Amino acid sequence: QVRLVESGGGWVQPGGSLRLSCSASGLNFRLYTMAWYRQTPGKERELVARISSAGTTDYADSVKDRFIISRDNVYNRVPLQMNSLKPEDTGVYLCNVVHANGVFWGRGTQVTVSS
Repeated sequence: QVRLVESGGGWVQPGGSLRLSCSASGLNFRLYTMAWYRQTPGKERELVARISSAGTTDYADSVKDRFIISRDNVYNRVPLQMNSLKPEDTGVYLCNVVHANGVFWGRGTQVTVSS
């Protein structure tokens, strides 16, 4: 069974940084594109960043040049480094994979950016 577990959320002031991590198990991790999404009350879940099996990355326009997604194929982790955080980055951040057996999500980690 595919399992995704997020960690690293918390509260930070505007301009600060946080590093999230997604730990994956139950899949051949290196073969799959991994993604981070963001859920904010009243809004649709939005793609923040994703990284392919080959290491190709793409980002939402709102986080380009501030967030960096990477992958660790040894420990099956997907870090998301978030810099220059803004209040509008507040939300629940969820890890995602589209697997041969379906679409899987973690439970999410809360990020709050406020002064």
